Amino acid sequence: ESLTTEVGPRLPGTENDKKAVAWAKAKFNELGFDKVWLEEATFPEWRRYSESGKILTPSEQPLHLTALGNSISTPKDGITAPVVLFETLDELIAAPENSLKGKIAYINYRMNRDIDGNGYGPAVKARGTGAIEASKKGAVAYMMRSVSTGHHRFAHTGGSYYKEGVTKIPNVTIANPDADQIARLIALNKDVSVNINVQTENLGEGTGYNVIGQFNGTENPEQYVLIGGHLDSWDLGTGALDDGAGVALTMAAAKHISDVKRPKRSIRVVLFAAEELGLWGAKAYFEEHKNELSNIVAAAESDFGADVVYAFESNVDAASLPVVRAIAKELASLNVEYIGKNQANGGPDLIPLKNATSAPIFELAQDGTDYFDYHHTADDTLDKVTPAKLRQNTAAYAVFALMAADAKTAIKPKAQTK
Repeated sequence: ESLTTEVGPRLPGTENDKKAVAWAKAKFNELGFDKVWLEEATFPEWRRYSESGKILTPSEQPLHLTALGNSISTPKDGITAPVVLFETLDELIAAPENSLKGKIAYINYRMNRDIDGNGYGPAVKARGTGAIEASKKGAVAYMMRSVSTGHHRFAHTGGSYYKEGVTKIPNVTIANPDADQIARLIALNKDVSVNINVQTENLGEGTGYNVIGQFNGTENPEQYVLIGGHLDSWDLGTGALDDGAGVALTMAAAKHISDVKRPKRSIRVVLFAAEELGLWGAKAYFEEHKNELSNIVAAAESDFGADVVYAFESNVDAASLPVVRAIAKELASLNVEYIGKNQANGGPDLIPLKNATSAPIFELAQDGTDYFDYHHTADDTLDKVTPAKLRQNTAAYAVFALMAADAKTAIKPKAQTK
């Protein structure tokens, strides 16, 4: 409540982003963490100023859209052009050369709803690189169905990218009901043209900070369990689910542990910077600590909303599985199921860690059935967070982090395969 109410949206590089850093540092100190510090992270700074759209033919209708992160602006009067529909990114890639000259490419990919959000990955590919592929075919703009499972009439933003040597074109996503409307019109063999108008700005390199708090271990303080989330958010909502909840529950879990006992190893909470623009805080953290990653005895990130933790999985050396099973036994009282495949991926900010070394990575999987109804939208606000579910998350992270930090033998990473 404090972060989303007193600070609000936290797009990297904005004044609110700086206020969030100050908020987090002060909150760590207020909670009595032994060490609190900042580590710099740089990122490509981007701003959204205004956006609008409408269907022009066969009849004028409003079009609810939002610019994707990193999109360039349209001209001041927008871009008016006919729409060419593709169901998938692969279909767009297969389109003939120059077949989209003077047109707007539109991908109508529908994300499926599932507890683990398995439809997100394929949709993100279209969001991230669709404008590149559309531009290669001569398109003047790129438009896609929101990466969303929701039915409400607002658009979902997210990160997108350009490629050197490929002309940059404006890059937008539209609300799912509007996507359905366009798809129906095209199915009726109507010539659909739209006007899209987004005003944005790329401001060059920005600077932010990972905010870190640590409770020191009693025997091996240099070794630590890493938990956390990302401090930044998109600008449309207040970032309650993505990722205010992750920030709050991991800070609270560490505080609860310190109130009960100090484990042998340290508990470190990392609030990563600029995750939404491309994991920039995570990259900076693991570059800064690349020579000491072996000190991480367990790592887990909460970045999937605030619904209950329903499953627990590890990615560790086989010799460490007895410790994992002991943790899983305690988590069972919180209705958390143990998945014994030992193939956990971890949260997004752990990707650089996973790529850099075979680290002891864990996943406390949250129920994501409804997460993508709100994800990256104006509707990501505090009222979507249920306090009882947040408490269950906090309890799960506290059990996991305490037991991993206080294990008789340190958890080891899975052996590297050559």
